[in-house]
Amino acid sequence: MKAIRVETKNGEPALVLAELPTPSPKAGEVLIKVAAAGINRGDLAQVRGAYPPPPGAPDTLGLEVSGEVVETGQGVTQSQVGDAVCALLPGGGYAEYAIASELCVLPVPKGVALADAAALPEVHFTVWTNLMDSARLKTGETVLIHGGSSGIGTAAIQLCHARGHTVFATAGSVEKCAACEKLGATRAINYREEDFVAVTKDATGGKGIDVILDMVGGDYIERNFRAAAIWGRIVNIAFQKGMAADVNYGSMLMKRLSHFGTTLRARSNAEKGAIRDALAREVWPLIEAGRVRPVIDRIFPLAEAGPAHARMAGGANIGKILLTP
Repeated sequence: MKAIRVETKNGEPALVLAELPTPSPKAGEVLIKVAAAGINRGDLAQVRGAYPPPPGAPDTLGLEVSGEVVETGQGVTQSQVGDAVCALLPGGGYAEYAIASELCVLPVPKGVALADAAALPEVHFTVWTNLMDSARLKTGETVLIHGGSSGIGTAAIQLCHARGHTVFATAGSVEKCAACEKLGATRAINYREEDFVAVTKDATGGKGIDVILDMVGGDYIERNFRAAAIWGRIVNIAFQKGMAADVNYGSMLMKRLSHFGTTLRARSNAEKGAIRDALAREVWPLIEAGRVRPVIDRIFPLAEAGPAHARMAGGANIGKILLTP
């Protein structure tokens, strides 16, 4: 099968289209003929050597796919050959065929094209487990989504809006802010021109934000503390501005804040399966009703994985970037 490998060329990592053996599913796994694969920041980090695959996972890139089940391993009961599915993977999605645990597989929602469904798994697994499981987002609470025009951001805005929350988002241009508001953000904040702490404080009558989802880190850490409401919860899922920061924890103490840091990839299939079940119950009906939808920025052929990564690295995308074999 054709797949993308990371090779070193002129001292730099390069994404190269290669011929690799087609994998075979083990017990509890399914083999998917890939219609499309989603690109994620984790893939870019893996290329840099900063996000290695967990033990037993493929060393090839790709954390989510959509496609057709073409083979099932021993003991598989939740998927059948011929099923149209999307799946969360520990790796290996940048290929013509990919292996997934049956616990991480979801049906393609009605009304969503097969390729577009590749934009669903990683963002919704991430958003749900962080906002609902970690931060325990409650009815009526306010939410601030940093990186609102990213794949995760566009999913989080829609999900929170559909569930009745007042949503604020940050983004880096007028176009991106407009996209966030079109998806349901009450107020999108252009971080190049405005201070999200001041804007959210003013918009909430001085109360602040109940739950903040942050992928930026760096100086946002302390600013999040200042933007948060009393008993607020802040979840960091990445640190694009750096993991080190000079932070005054005074506001964290005085406001009784909770600050979480989480990753998804290395969790057990059983834990991911519990998230999958919650998505099937709570999120997939919203997608099928048209209240939440995949936001696709661009689709590249698999052989152009390099330019696709460059687009994401440059921050040009609004929504998800996909690859098609």
